Amino acid sequence: MTDDTPDPASGLRALLPDLSPWRASVDFRRLWISGLISNFGTFLTFVALPVQLKELTGSAAAVGAIGAVELVPLVVFGLYGGALADAWDKRKLIVWTEAGQGLLSVFLLANALLPRPAVWPLYVVAALSSALVSVQRPALDSLWPRIVAHDHLPAAASLNSLRWTVGGVAGPALAGVVVAYAGVGWAYGADLLTFVVSVVLMVRIAASPASHEAVKPSLRAIAEGARYAWTRKELLGTYAVDLAAMFLAMPLAVLPFLADELDAEWSLGLMYASVPAGALLVSLTSGWTSRIRRHGRMVVLSAALWGVAIAGAGFVGDVWLVLLFLTLAGGADMVSGIFRAAMWNQTIPDELRGRLAGIELLSYSVGPTVGQVRGGGLAAWLGVRASVWSGGLLCVGAVGLLALCLPKLMTYDARTNEHAVRLREQLSLIHIDRT
Repeated sequence: MTDDTPDPASGLRALLPDLSPWRASVDFRRLWISGLISNFGTFLTFVALPVQLKELTGSAAAVGAIGAVELVPLVVFGLYGGALADAWDKRKLIVWTEAGQGLLSVFLLANALLPRPAVWPLYVVAALSSALVSVQRPALDSLWPRIVAHDHLPAAASLNSLRWTVGGVAGPALAGVVVAYAGVGWAYGADLLTFVVSVVLMVRIAASPASHEAVKPSLRAIAEGARYAWTRKELLGTYAVDLAAMFLAMPLAVLPFLADELDAEWSLGLMYASVPAGALLVSLTSGWTSRIRRHGRMVVLSAALWGVAIAGAGFVGDVWLVLLFLTLAGGADMVSGIFRAAMWNQTIPDELRGRLAGIELLSYSVGPTVGQVRGGGLAAWLGVRASVWSGGLLCVGAVGLLALCLPKLMTYDARTNEHAVRLREQLSLIHIDRT
């Protein structure tokens, strides 16, 4: 039996999520719970804000402009936030940005309670929220290797994925009910409450000061992180594969038109829920991921399967088969995300972790955003279904080409990779010093 083959004797229990990080680290538990709570609140606002904008303007273009105002802060503050995460105390950065998000919820609530709510605050809050999230995520992503044992990092990635997918499936459903029956004001108020609870949990996490090798945030520091990423071809491969998959095969923008073309308008909500549902199924059965060591191969394989599933969703003419393929696509994307996170967390040195997390943020955020523009434009040119299946096939081809051009991604082994071995030894010494 190979190292990548799960033990059949372990049965169903081997498929359940590995809870080792949860048992071993109290800070991991606090961060996980706070993230789960604030994630529900975030989805309340995620649904309420465009609904309110639609009610105020009646314009689809005005609603679509939310993505435009979010993109620039995402790029700028994602990179700078990575430099901040390396230079400042990560816990303080996480807490203050979380509190800032709560303050933005106050602004949204106050505006919603006005007799005539204004439109411009919705765009301002969307841009500021994107900036705060872009600063927080590198600090949060670079904190996990400090609070979780090196060998537990793949399991931690799976548990974090479970947290996000639970919110991705249940959050929008809850948000739809709250907005429809209680109004956007209640949604913003509930979001504010979740941020308060989240901050209370976060302030109890141990301090996480900058390492001795930390440099001040600057363009030079950002460039240093980019140069390091360029020298690590296996890391470069994870960024490139995910960008290609999301840019070429992200179908969300055309799903309303696909539902119409299939004469199944009722299925639109199910289509949107299918991708996170597939991701949730993988998260709930992710125990096997802790036993895989060839992470690069799994990233490539799952990205190719994402493309195949999206192509299938475009080819078939039955709505239930479309839902099945979208669910499979969501599961494949989650597998890719788990192993990408494992590679990042187990190999990047602590003094560069924040800046590399900023680059990672761009790799998995910009791709879907720009990919929706691509999908919509291609749908207008070739037709909706052609846009979907051609994007899937292009994804498979691009991923295969990247695998050929980046052999280090395919040969990566967590047990023998020099960067993984070095970081494992460093963390072992830190653990010995603390005990």
